[in-house]
Amino acid sequence: MTSLESALLGDELMGTVAALRRTVRRRLRTALPGPPLRGAQLELMRVVEQQPGIGIGPAARVLHLAANTVSTLVDQLIDLGMLVRDTDPDDRRAARLWLTESATQRLAAGRQARMELMTQVVAGLSAAEREALAQALPALRALLAALDALED
Repeated sequence: MTSLESALLGDELMGTVAALRRTVRRRLRTALPGPPLRGAQLELMRVVEQQPGIGIGPAARVLHLAANTVSTLVDQLIDLGMLVRDTDPDDRRAARLWLTESATQRLAAGRQARMELMTQVVAGLSAAEREALAQALPALRALLAALDALED
């Protein structure tokens, strides 16, 4: 594959993945309890769910965002009742982040709704299309790992 073909493939992949994410979010927006949330807000909530008590700096590194951007997201999510921030007992200058019960329920409902939607849609594809998706997953994971390695 030439450099131009690689560039075109990468561009088409990014456009398709972005459209897929937008479409799924739009479909699920009305099915989820609570206020509408942006993608970055949901991503931060997922990071806090996976690492309860995480600080703003570490969360920013996980999300590949600037710390001040994550701080703004934290403030928004606190205002929406989705996050709680407290002081790290080991470093009084640092904050720790926790999900509220509403946020935990919202993430669980989102996962369930997304699973139901994708089960329905994937089942409607041909066997060959489902197999192609399954075969593409390792390459997509490798692409993600290669992108992560560029930042290290």
